[in-house]
Amino acid sequence: MANETVELARYAAGLKYEDLPAAVVAHAKEIIADTVAACICGADMKWSRIVIDYAERTGPGGNSKILGRGTAVQAPSAALANGALAHAFELDSLTRPGAGAHPGATVLPPALAVGQEVGAGGKALIAAIVAGNEVMIRIGRATGHTNEARGFHAPGTTGPFGAAVACGHLLGLDERRMTNAIGIAGSLAGGLLEFARGDGGMVKRLHLGRASEAGVMAASLAAGGFEGPRTVIEGEFGFLRVFCTAWDEAHLTRGLGEDFVTMSAVLKRYPCHATAHAAVKAVRDLQAAEGFAGGEVASITVTGTRRMIERHNILEPPDLMLAQYSIPFCVALALYREARDPESYDLGALADPAIRALCRKVKLVEEAGDGHGATGSHVTIVLADGRKFERHETGGMLEPGELPDKFARLTRKAMAGSGGGARVYKRLMQIEDEATLDWLG
Repeated sequence: MANETVELARYAAGLKYEDLPAAVVAHAKEIIADTVAACICGADMKWSRIVIDYAERTGPGGNSKILGRGTAVQAPSAALANGALAHAFELDSLTRPGAGAHPGATVLPPALAVGQEVGAGGKALIAAIVAGNEVMIRIGRATGHTNEARGFHAPGTTGPFGAAVACGHLLGLDERRMTNAIGIAGSLAGGLLEFARGDGGMVKRLHLGRASEAGVMAASLAAGGFEGPRTVIEGEFGFLRVFCTAWDEAHLTRGLGEDFVTMSAVLKRYPCHATAHAAVKAVRDLQAAEGFAGGEVASITVTGTRRMIERHNILEPPDLMLAQYSIPFCVALALYREARDPESYDLGALADPAIRALCRKVKLVEEAGDGHGATGSHVTIVLADGRKFERHETGGMLEPGELPDKFARLTRKAMAGSGGGARVYKRLMQIEDEATLDWLG
């Protein structure tokens, strides 16, 4: 034990925008823009409107905006709503290798809420985003993703730490109070995976909202002098030992200040679980190259890790959340609809007999890989006429230059015909020049 919690707090409290390499600043801006778009798109979902209504009802009178709605509420309520909105339709960022951390949905919403509350500008927001992710992603890596082996939804457990650090950075917490913020955040972590067993999928979205809200609370209490344990991560009854079945504390401070793990954040191309991305891209590329239709397919085989097969081999998804969680469903949908568009994943798709039938023809096969960190899939498609096509895809995430298109797709409904989406995207890409953040809402 080497006082890792205090060391992380010391680093986060001392981080300055001027310390950040240009590449890290650029990637942080991409995370911000991607998350804003996910929130704006997510605001239109039924489950999101329930959370928004709750936030407006319980948090009136503040200066923090609910994205996609524009309502100003208290910072904790805005963080709750925007965190849930960011994860409302499987559109927010994650990391590669996987760390059970969502760099956008659990860090941008609380940071934006507090930033708007205190009148911070773009540079302060960027520095807070990086500080939060440098701590959160390291904690996630230290878990080895074994918190999910206990049945916890990982971002609901790692998220409060990143959220607390980002908020604490904007509030100007010193090392001692930042340590307290992290200590408090450890007692606010949670979120169960039972939704993956068949119903109640809305709660998955709430986990990231609650993590965001928890960060505002933890940092705000710490700013007022409230205390938390200084060994909350590494201690005998700390986060790693209580939430995980195995852990590696070396990840907590390895390369701290030199190796920016924020750069491990990746942006999604499709509105579905990350484990489906490689297979979805593979079938889309094969279809584009060979010109076959979904109705011609006799069988599809997709390789993946044991975890993918145990959790994402859902042949009869009962609702949209589990449909987005299902690799077979997402692969089948991709051969009938534009897989990049959120509008493609609607109740019509869920009930479409052709997509349903093809979903049942998708077989997941275990392939030796690197545990949760394995991202690739080998896809084999056999047509009814006997033709066979194969493709191996290692990623499937958004590639350089594709973010403007994703931002436009996610915001076009909310900003139809106004050209507002393009203007907002341009400002986000130059957010370091913004003196305030009150225009975001």
